[in-house]
Amino acid sequence: MTFPAVVFSFFIAMMFGSLLHLWRGGSLGRLVLYLVFSLIGFFGGHFLAGMLGIEFLDLGTIHLGMGILGSLLLLALVYWLSLVDLENA
Repeated sequence: MTFPAVVFSFFIAMMFGSLLHLWRGGSLGRLVLYLVFSLIGFFGGHFLAGMLGIEFLDLGTIHLGMGILGSLLLLALVYWLSLVDLENA
């Protein structure tokens, strides 16, 4: 990946994490949680598509489709796991 591709990938992943936080709300800790796992999901999906040779919505050197899919799936999982109410557990 070229440097501009990495910067664009960071922007896209951060956008999904920020939009989830904007939609569902939460503390600063949740924002950081969403941003970190959105990045992990995006780059995990990107590298998985590269290893498996999947070409779904490629944009230059970025496997954008799989990156977005990985980011959204990991964000959904993290959001679902973070719904645990610690007061009643």
